[in-house]
Amino acid sequence: MPKSKRQKVVHLSQTDKKGKELSQKLFANVQEAADNFQFIFVFAVENMRNSYLKQVRAEFSDSRFFFGKTKVMAKALGQTPAEEHLTNLSKLAPHLVGNVGLFFTNREPAEVLEYFSAYSQTDFARAGVTANQTFTVPAGVVYSTGGQQSAEDDVALPHSQETTIRKWGMPTKLDKGKVVLDAPYTVCKEGQVLNSHQTALLKMFGVAMADFKIDMKAYYSTATEAVTEVNAMEE
Repeated sequence: MPKSKRQKVVHLSQTDKKGKELSQKLFANVQEAADNFQFIFVFAVENMRNSYLKQVRAEFSDSRFFFGKTKVMAKALGQTPAEEHLTNLSKLAPHLVGNVGLFFTNREPAEVLEYFSAYSQTDFARAGVTANQTFTVPAGVVYSTGGQQSAEDDVALPHSQETTIRKWGMPTKLDKGKVVLDAPYTVCKEGQVLNSHQTALLKMFGVAMADFKIDMKAYYSTATEAVTEVNAMEE
């Protein structure tokens, strides 16, 4: 009897073998870490930068970070009392929403929270970030820092870059080999969501507006079998 040619429903897990294997590995690694560390933190990342996350990993080389599929990590912890890997661990799962990860450590919560509340790295903003200040380039010759330093301490922008910044929206022109503006130009205003042209201009002028931070949301203690919300502690 010939096989039916009708379309059949195929689950994604059947078509993406590699993805399924990675999820299974993450699931197993999270549960293994839960068995070997005293504290499990849920953390959120602002302005993600792999280079800075690598620095933090090095600082906590005796601990483990997981930054993967939140649904898989929540499933590994257990989302209900019947499924939870450790007693009351399911109470941590609701915090696994959005751009978050898991941090396993034997260091005391007070030490962890103190470190991350003080840790911040400033970097150049990417498109979609909200400007934390207004930045305006003054009229006249355009300098490399866009007016952040005095002309005596700065250097004029190379004429070869004039077409590039004009493409990014600055109404510049060349005057006797100098890049000039006829009027002040506001690259961005505080509170404005930045686009790619604005971020490119800000980077060119050396203006960093993105702060890489790791915010601890809540943590579980294997000793007390309880979940503590960090915001509630601060209040």
